[in-house]
Amino acid sequence: MGALAFSLLSATGLSGAAAQEDTIKVGVLHSLSGTMAISETTLKDTVLYLIDEQNKKGGVLGKKLEAVVVDPASDWPLFAEKARELIEKEKVSVVFGCWTSVSRKSVLPVFKELNSILFYPVQYEGEESERNVFYTGAAPNQQAIPAVDYLAAEEGVERWVLAGTDYVYPRTTNKILEAYLLAKGVAPEDIMINYTPFGHSDWQTIVADIKKFGSAGKKTAVVSTINGDANVPFYKELGNQGIKAEDIPVVAFSVGEEELAGLDTAPLVGHLAAWNYFQSVDAEVNATFIEGWQAYTKNDKRVTNDPMEAHYIGFNMWVKAVEAAGSVEPDMVIDSLIGVSVPNLSGGYSAMMPNHHITKPVLIGEIQADGQFEIVSQTAGLVVGDEWSDYLEGSKDLIADWRKPLSCGNFNVVTGKCGG
Repeated sequence: MGALAFSLLSATGLSGAAAQEDTIKVGVLHSLSGTMAISETTLKDTVLYLIDEQNKKGGVLGKKLEAVVVDPASDWPLFAEKARELIEKEKVSVVFGCWTSVSRKSVLPVFKELNSILFYPVQYEGEESERNVFYTGAAPNQQAIPAVDYLAAEEGVERWVLAGTDYVYPRTTNKILEAYLLAKGVAPEDIMINYTPFGHSDWQTIVADIKKFGSAGKKTAVVSTINGDANVPFYKELGNQGIKAEDIPVVAFSVGEEELAGLDTAPLVGHLAAWNYFQSVDAEVNATFIEGWQAYTKNDKRVTNDPMEAHYIGFNMWVKAVEAAGSVEPDMVIDSLIGVSVPNLSGGYSAMMPNHHITKPVLIGEIQADGQFEIVSQTAGLVVGDEWSDYLEGSKDLIADWRKPLSCGNFNVVTGKCGG
């Protein structure tokens, strides 16, 4: 039994079925061990913090929230087992979880079969819109494409290394980026694509290849979709081989404040990341969140990051939708979520769109010596997440709209048919 559940039972004297009726269970499905623990553990802590804060306000619908935490251990099939355990056995009303797209793909059939709700907080490759999933991380047009545009416009980049971990998110994102770059007139020989396994540690040869690719007299950059703890030896090897940001800048989509907390950042100063939030954002709401987070964790060095903000947004959207529906019944909450708008941590508001993606600003940050980011670029307004890429055949004619009567995640505007 978790500490939160125990304290609730102690305070009320309830147990068993009576306790279940007096609490609303919230599932937390993040890897606390294995290659993705470096990124996901803090997201588990974030959901616990958000639940604690909501309970201080009286909970939801007059009931306290109770966290149910499981560890899928960076094991993709285990994500599906743990999701089923949360929904069927623990009777959670909603789940906040997953990081990698392969883990999300693993759990999708479970959420559809059991008609439950997943809030997914991490940037991903798009090409998906499911009725039971709410995507609070960035779609490619809210991160990857703006990052490439920034490098081309501000750094004069002409050669591109697309380096990723070997699974669905990097492969699909790089497929989109390759098509985008070719459409912009980049020559095929000026694009290098490389994939490595999860947890990859020997980067000497690959970094040497990147260095060689960047010595052709054209400004070169690395667009990194490397995920998890493989980032630690990757950045170390860049430093070992003397690759500086002014020579070959790296823009990362999966490296934020949490990952940098475990690295010697001195060789990384000047390299970039594209996200929709940085801890360094100057906004009163952000300062309040950071203060509360560090007080909750009893650690004034604990950092915040983009996927944490995504959970902050998603959690508050869920609370608002449940209160509007007057119920945690999934169908009612799913319908209530569309159009919900809540504060983000940049000082504005993010809204849930009919495609189950949210509106977000896009920020480019430069790594500083203290492991924080200096924001060097920010969109003037919010960008609507585009679930189907305009740059892929088979996708560019698709839209998603989960409002009735359409209620479709892949409606073809040319044929007028829903793909199912």
